[in-house]
Amino acid sequence: MDNSNILKLKSLMRNVPDYPIPGINFFDITTILKDSVGLKLSINEMYESIKDMKIDKVAGTESRGFIFGVPLALKLGVGFIPIRKPGKLPAETISKEYSLEYGTNKIEIHKDAVSPGENILLVDDLIATGGTAKASVDLIKELGGNVPAFLSLVELKFLNGRELLEEIKVISILKYN
Repeated sequence: MDNSNILKLKSLMRNVPDYPIPGINFFDITTILKDSVGLKLSINEMYESIKDMKIDKVAGTESRGFIFGVPLALKLGVGFIPIRKPGKLPAETISKEYSLEYGTNKIEIHKDAVSPGENILLVDDLIATGGTAKASVDLIKELGGNVPAFLSLVELKFLNGRELLEEIKVISILKYN
């Protein structure tokens, strides 16, 4: 990873205190996304970190995982799988409930999204406590897929989210201790 790119991306990151609830310091990527250089750097840095992996499809968790997952799928020449909140996918789904640092939530995936044995790169904007990532991995594995890596733009290391993904390679571009 290019250190000057990392410093540029970190300079574009915005922190929003007490969002979505008091006591949470929200790491807001929208300031990176609105900057054309920041957007390009973020996608390119993420791509460089996984370009040599054997990936059959990219999965992204709603909604910010879509922002990074789709361009990465295009660059890799593979398909994209949306993992969404309940009631958003039109065909038959499976679901998983999980804990966040400020509550609980539930996600779903189409039953036919993953073929047994496929290598699915899981992408999201951020890993915090790891609950969303773990639930997404569980859904992919339930459908017979493998998850060789979880990739995020941001990692909040102080929340130890990678510990929930112990058997999976966790790759993050911007790390905050």
